[in-house]
Amino acid sequence: MDELKHTPLTELHVELGAKMVPFAGYDMPVQYKLGVMKEHLHTRAAAGLFDVSHMGQVLLQGESYEAVAAAFEALVPMDVLGLAEGRQRYGLFTNENGGIEDDLMFANRGDHLFVVVNAACKDADIARMKAALEPAVKVTPITDRALIALQGPAAEAALARINPAVADMRFMDVVTLDLAGAACWISRSGYSGEDGYEISVPEAAAEGLAKALLDMDEVEAIGLGARDSLRLEAGLCLYGNDIDTETSPVSAGLTWAIQKARRAGGARAGGFPGVDRIFGDLAEGVAQKRVGLVPQGRAPMRAGTPIFAAAEGGDPIGEVTSGGFGPTFNGPVAMGYVGTAQAVPETELYGEVRGKRMPVTVAKMPLVPANFKR
Repeated sequence: MDELKHTPLTELHVELGAKMVPFAGYDMPVQYKLGVMKEHLHTRAAAGLFDVSHMGQVLLQGESYEAVAAAFEALVPMDVLGLAEGRQRYGLFTNENGGIEDDLMFANRGDHLFVVVNAACKDADIARMKAALEPAVKVTPITDRALIALQGPAAEAALARINPAVADMRFMDVVTLDLAGAACWISRSGYSGEDGYEISVPEAAAEGLAKALLDMDEVEAIGLGARDSLRLEAGLCLYGNDIDTETSPVSAGLTWAIQKARRAGGARAGGFPGVDRIFGDLAEGVAQKRVGLVPQGRAPMRAGTPIFAAAEGGDPIGEVTSGGFGPTFNGPVAMGYVGTAQAVPETELYGEVRGKRMPVTVAKMPLVPANFKR
């Protein structure tokens, strides 16, 4: 077994009493002394600090932003050229079969792109970018910066104590600002459904910044357990669970991320991997769709639970891809794929748990309303 990697904040996690677990090749905190339930609720009520340094940070540099963006558009079905300076966008790496290789964030930083990819996929993503973009575009993995996320309704007030300028940022803005003496790359974004920030900070300054935030009454350290329940309530996909190399962006409900310029009839239509399947799915529809699911009763339905249209008989029409207890929702929550005919909110279906079919209701996502800063 390969030795687990550590983030620049590993010692701080241990100092804070975190329970550490292997995740995507890293030793990561799954929870702290508060426990998953209280960490989740604290993030919704105040502010939670997450270590997401395991994710991949990559710079793409070339002759100009336009040159880099045009090259990057050959890998993603997103409008990269049309992204304004100082703004960030959600994206997808697709494959030749129209499946999703990873989901990511990319930002226009004036003369280059800043890309953040998932931890489990980052080696493959970096190799993909190098093979497709170099030598015209230089692909530089960032190895000397941590990445932390401050999430929750009190995130702005907390971070503004260190630098008031963060209060002026809009959702998906990206800026470089001084935080506690370090030049930080800050986006107003995150994966909790709450307002907040993701902060790329030089490794040497990471622990000092984290401690400065944790010294504030409204900020608590939050682990992977609450991160998962927060994103599930928010209807946000986890790569490898809810989307993968076989999943069409159309089935996944991610067509909002494919801008008009890249669609059929758009200014730069197509030109990305899997275009034929994706355009076909957009035009003709898909057999299954990702939906929110609310199990009746108090028992969660976990990933892999088969979904049926009737209480008895018939073949499965889909399955749960993520499921657990939603502390804010105050009940079990899930998402998964069902037949398009059944993907209508309020449709009653059945999940088979330990050989017994239990009622589950299709629900519109997010299950807990988002509180992004608009």
